[in-house]
Amino acid sequence: MNEHISSAYDRDLEGLFALIMRMGGKVEEAILNAAKSLEHRDLELAAEVRKGDKEIDALELEINEVAARIIALRAPVSKDLRSILTVLRLAASLERIGDYAKNIAKRTTVLVDVAPINGSDAALRRMAREVQGMLKDTLDAYIRGDAEAAEDVRQRDQEVDQMYNALFREYLTFMMEDPRQITPCMHLHFMAKNIERMGDLTTNMAEQVIYLVTGEMPEEARPKDDRTAYVAGVS
Repeated sequence: MNEHISSAYDRDLEGLFALIMRMGGKVEEAILNAAKSLEHRDLELAAEVRKGDKEIDALELEINEVAARIIALRAPVSKDLRSILTVLRLAASLERIGDYAKNIAKRTTVLVDVAPINGSDAALRRMAREVQGMLKDTLDAYIRGDAEAAEDVRQRDQEVDQMYNALFREYLTFMMEDPRQITPCMHLHFMAKNIERMGDLTTNMAEQVIYLVTGEMPEEARPKDDRTAYVAGVS
């Protein structure tokens, strides 16, 4: 009987972990497609991203329900409980990242008739690819229980901040030089900020993986390089 209960419990956990990986895959796809829809002014792809966000939301709800059922029926303790709580936190972060991807897709519909500004669309897509890579590596670290790989992702958030800073200053320059660029540059800035927030959420996920593996959150504050709040002008 004990073996039967243990086997059923393992299947419950495996099912939960499978759901989080499925959700992660959909969010990775949403990040890339949102940036691609902007670069190619692809309204159909933007619509797919917006529609796909409902699937992501549904997966988070399913994960919450499955986790609640496991906790109620199995009363997990110690590392098993920590594993389930980690899944819940990962799912919450993934849902928010999906929301940011949807927001980018929404703004693409506004910019569809606006000519790209000095290659900024491609720059946003590179930034999105960097965040998608961080997310993929975080999920891989989660599956392997690899705290070092998660710490590597945590350090890479600084690169995303630097990319965001560069785009922010570029958009600010365009708006100062040509007031006609203010509206499109503001939309592009919000898109860049969405991607920067995705990086922050992915870094939070990496920290949760570290906590899952080691039982402790990282002691040192992660490096941040978002300096836009201090920009008073451009040089």
